[in-house]
Amino acid sequence: MSNPQTQAKAIRAHLLSAMRDGEYAACERLPRESVLSELLGISRTQLRDILASLEREGFITRRHGVGTIINRHVLQSHSRMDIEVEFLDMIRQAGYTPAVERVQVTEEAADEKIAAQLGLAVGAPVIRVSRLCTADGKPAIYCEDILDKALIRRPYTQQDLMQPIFHFLQEFCGVYAYLDLTDLRPVAADETLADIFKVPVGTPLLNMDELDYDIDGKPVFCSNEYFADGIFRHTVLRKKL
Repeated sequence: MSNPQTQAKAIRAHLLSAMRDGEYAACERLPRESVLSELLGISRTQLRDILASLEREGFITRRHGVGTIINRHVLQSHSRMDIEVEFLDMIRQAGYTPAVERVQVTEEAADEKIAAQLGLAVGAPVIRVSRLCTADGKPAIYCEDILDKALIRRPYTQQDLMQPIFHFLQEFCGVYAYLDLTDLRPVAADETLADIFKVPVGTPLLNMDELDYDIDGKPVFCSNEYFADGIFRHTVLRKKL
């Protein structure tokens, strides 16, 4: 029997694909819940949970007496900053061929900032994972993820860290990142970033300084992400409450 979360994620992805360019691409609404749950082979309760997540993210709107309306203007938006998307998928959605050019793993001691973010003592051992992703061979995203070394429960190799950090945390640490708080700011490339992105010093980049928490509110890793200018269109959906 498949994992319920895995099944829900697969069905959610299927519905998004079906609304964008599949069987519901020309439709204003999704079928009634009773019909859709039967077509998908799941209960109406499971379907409602999936539809609720799609509605929270703006892809659909459910109205009593009207049905489930497909919001095409939202579906057509890519690189949503309010939705966590893995880097390679983000590059792919922007219309480029993604690749991981290199991954570097180092062990070091937590400085004051990292210690404060992760709730560690200054000098505690941490793992820094530096990753460069390309779009059509051009540097697009550079990211440095930092986690408490004590979280890792079993031996790992650098190859294991080729996967997204969320997968590594689940598989090797038994930790699930639930949400993150992120500071966004424009930065000018210094010599190190200019060399990584192959651009002149001073070139504008978007920096996302992120701290991820588990469902109990405990910090599990921090991250600094840099995005090349001109590759992504970063969009944020905000609902009026």
